[in-house]
Amino acid sequence: MSEPPSDPLVPPPGAAALHRPFSRRSLLLAALAGTALAASGCTTGTADDADAVTPAQVDQLAAQVQVQEAVVAAYARAFAAAPDLAAAVPALADQARAQLDRLRAAAPGAAATNAAASSSAGPVLDPAGARTYLRTEVSTAADAHAGACPDFSGGRAALLGSIAAGLRGQAAQLAA
Repeated sequence: MSEPPSDPLVPPPGAAALHRPFSRRSLLLAALAGTALAASGCTTGTADDADAVTPAQVDQLAAQVQVQEAVVAAYARAFAAAPDLAAAVPALADQARAQLDRLRAAAPGAAATNAAASSSAGPVLDPAGARTYLRTEVSTAADAHAGACPDFSGGRAALLGSIAAGLRGQAAQLAA
């Protein structure tokens, strides 16, 4: 007795459930899970070890907090001298304050200092020169943050680099 010839294009009964093609969604989820598994297996140490700071770095971070406080104070001083500037770029001052908050959070033991208050003191700015003053202060702070980056690794280096880049963007907007 011979068996009927089988058609190679037609799967045997019950085989369809075993050889169902992957949907895009299931393939994507499997790829993401594999990537996450591989990434977690490739790390060594703890996050605290990788982002620990030395006493010298604590002092450097405190100095960077003061630099950013001076930027926030410069915005307040320039906006007080030139209300039209305050109306034109209020989001830049908000961004500088948010950067300061993130920097304080990343700096061990950093608290608000009086640098912001003392930087806003001094002769009243000429409204015509407020934009130039502010651009100079922002550029100087960007240079300071960028210069501090190589002394750090991990998240703090990324934060300082990000703040420096953000301040460079602000300086470009103030130049326009």
